[in-house]
Amino acid sequence: MVTWNEFAAAAPGLAGAGRALITQFQVGLAFLATVRKDGAPRLHPVCPVFSDDHLFVLIVPTSPKCYDLLRDGRYALQSFPQPKAGSEEFYVAGRASVVDDPVRRAGVLRDARHMAHESETTFELWIDRVMHTTWENVLTPQMRSAHRTWRAP
Repeated sequence: MVTWNEFAAAAPGLAGAGRALITQFQVGLAFLATVRKDGAPRLHPVCPVFSDDHLFVLIVPTSPKCYDLLRDGRYALQSFPQPKAGSEEFYVAGRASVVDDPVRRAGVLRDARHMAHESETTFELWIDRVMHTTWENVLTPQMRSAHRTWRAP
């Protein structure tokens, strides 16, 4: 797995599209899927943060998704849908790891564009695979998706 910075160096066009979709509403917005203790998926909205060219999420320590990531770091992150038919989509998946370093945590809190709090647990999202989806022939019977994918070496 790689950091966002390493992914962006390997696939700059794909990373640019992903970053634009995650931050399309000024604040980072996405859906985060985690794995519950019983193996079922859990899905919640989150506010991803780009800081120092890395991708993070800040999660309240008592949140079920925080427990999920601490126990089983697997995640999937999907950008919020755009408010029009045929909008682009962006998906990234991998493993989350806790960030304990106070300097890095302070940087993430500084760069957050939402009401983040220092009590939140900081996770860096390490990347295994990515998919960017666009649509062709929008709102016609020939409408179909086109995917660009990337996997970490």
